[in-house]
Amino acid sequence: MAGAGSLRRLLGGPGIVSAPGAADAITARMVEAAGFPAVYMTGFGATASRLGMPDIGLLSQTEMTEHARNMTRAVSVPVIADADTGYGGPSSIDRTVREYLQAGVAAIHLEDQVAPKRCGQMSGVRLMDADTGVKRLRCAVQARGSADLLIIGRTDALPAAGMAEAIHRARLYQEAGVDLVFVDGIKRVQELEAVARAVDGPKVVSIVDGNETATLTTADLQDLGFSLVLYAVTALFTATHAIAGALAHLKAAGTPAGGPEQHTYEEFSRLVGFDLHKELDDRFGS
Repeated sequence: MAGAGSLRRLLGGPGIVSAPGAADAITARMVEAAGFPAVYMTGFGATASRLGMPDIGLLSQTEMTEHARNMTRAVSVPVIADADTGYGGPSSIDRTVREYLQAGVAAIHLEDQVAPKRCGQMSGVRLMDADTGVKRLRCAVQARGSADLLIIGRTDALPAAGMAEAIHRARLYQEAGVDLVFVDGIKRVQELEAVARAVDGPKVVSIVDGNETATLTTADLQDLGFSLVLYAVTALFTATHAIAGALAHLKAAGTPAGGPEQHTYEEFSRLVGFDLHKELDDRFGS
């Protein structure tokens, strides 16, 4: 696993850092194998993979940190993790920071929704007041102390209260001492450009497949001044579409032969690191 120091070095480099989303540890391995410098543990994907349900605040702190721990064990690049609202009051936020530290993640983002929260791309987002959001982020910064963790202040104000409020909150959260700010819920290029113009300093953008912003390249986002881009659902939506196609073919044809292209058994074995374990067994097994 790689901690916040590795992520800081990446963020201090000349280019934007791209972190595709992973719903599980095997996808995290694939993100790393594809050559990306970081992985994003998406709460949307974690909820889908663990429960088969929507991202409406159903996973607990314990489930999310366990999910993060499995992911950091699977890869050697930094993992950026969704920490939702911090799972309660100040004491819960304090514990959330410590649990994610122990899980080995490089960064977490905390959002300003009230419980029960929901995915920032959904309608019906409800916000806590801005002062409360600032206090909660200051609590997280204090809990982090000098430990190896980046804290991202996320606001979901854009769909709920408009651009002006989202920009206002992003600036307040910067003053609270977070390492980066993140305006979520952006769907249009015009919105993305407005955030880029109005919010200085290190900032995060989430590109969601199917939205207008997905037409922009990482070079475009870098030119706009973003430090980190999350592609939360690209791998997940691609995987579920491929699975649906393979199962439809199997049901119709009665055989997987002739269906969509897939990994071979040997390719998949390499992906999950079987060669390492075979070597261990060959050397030290009975």
